[in-house]
Amino acid sequence: MKDLNFLKKYINNDSPSQFESSGQKIWAEYVKPYVDKIYDDSYGNVVAVINPDSDFKVVIEAHSDEISFLINRIDKDGFLWVCKNGGVDERIALSQRVKVYTNSGTIIDGIFGSKAIHLREGKEAVKIEELYIDIGCDTKEEVESKGIEIGNYAVYVSEFQILNDVKYVGKSLDDKIGGYINSQVIKKLKETGDKLPFGLYIVNSVMEEIGLRGAQIATQHIKPDVAICIDVTHDTSTPGIDDKKVGEFKIGKGIVLKQAPAVQKNFLKLIKETAIENKIEFKINPTGGTTGTNTDMFTFSNGGVVSALMSVPMRYMHSIVEQIHEKDVEDCIELMYQTLKKIEYKHDFRYLKLD
Repeated sequence: MKDLNFLKKYINNDSPSQFESSGQKIWAEYVKPYVDKIYDDSYGNVVAVINPDSDFKVVIEAHSDEISFLINRIDKDGFLWVCKNGGVDERIALSQRVKVYTNSGTIIDGIFGSKAIHLREGKEAVKIEELYIDIGCDTKEEVESKGIEIGNYAVYVSEFQILNDVKYVGKSLDDKIGGYINSQVIKKLKETGDKLPFGLYIVNSVMEEIGLRGAQIATQHIKPDVAICIDVTHDTSTPGIDDKKVGEFKIGKGIVLKQAPAVQKNFLKLIKETAIENKIEFKINPTGGTTGTNTDMFTFSNGGVVSALMSVPMRYMHSIVEQIHEKDVEDCIELMYQTLKKIEYKHDFRYLKLD
């Protein structure tokens, strides 16, 4: 089932929030043979559709964007100062190699400068306001001659790799692994010839890292009846994380199903039963709040969409060495596939059924 060539190409592509178009093109070209229709909206969400004429709509969704930096000042000495574009961890920025993209698409190599250890006083905290990129220029005019402008984005230099044959490592696995999983689900539907009794809308959304905005847009124009989102969650076996506070979730030891007010409980029950029937390992992550993912945007839209969340455990989130386990990816593909086969046309998930 694996298509690591596509996964590697998709992960290595740079697709920051607001600038996802190149990654969206890669994803769209890959899934196009497996669907009946594909389209994009004004902000860059890509939606692939199977059975577009059905009046009962099911969404499976993942987000395509990644965190990055935006150039917000160029000083007289040619240094580029930055602000966050999403949940950047500024502690890991120092001395990293970066790529700066101009408006024309030209890539300029650079590095994040770092004060030498000899000159630091104690344990100085890194602040975003102190981060600057050095591209080897000595003046502002020299920087501008290369086509760099305020508002251009910069990303870390990183390449997808596999550790110990089973652990995928790279940037933007949060949440391009979700887009990959959904692509393999619809590929499997096509290859097996399975016919769904509803319209399936596969959403590769944008701008999740800056406030779940792409999903908020997509749910309004699709108006789905049911939605399953895929995202990542923290591996609590990672050194330094207290698993007693949030639960025991380890990569390779089961995907995580969120139990929260934003997750429709009868739908969650169906997914759990499906996992048990198919011997798919999973863990439950209960919370009294929202999920903090695009699931919330679907749940609380259009009068309430029946929604659920599948999460892949991850180590080192929002870094350039995000790590997940191949087994969890394959399990999530299978659980999504089997769950879709369980959903009926106009499936009634209500609790009371008073009418």
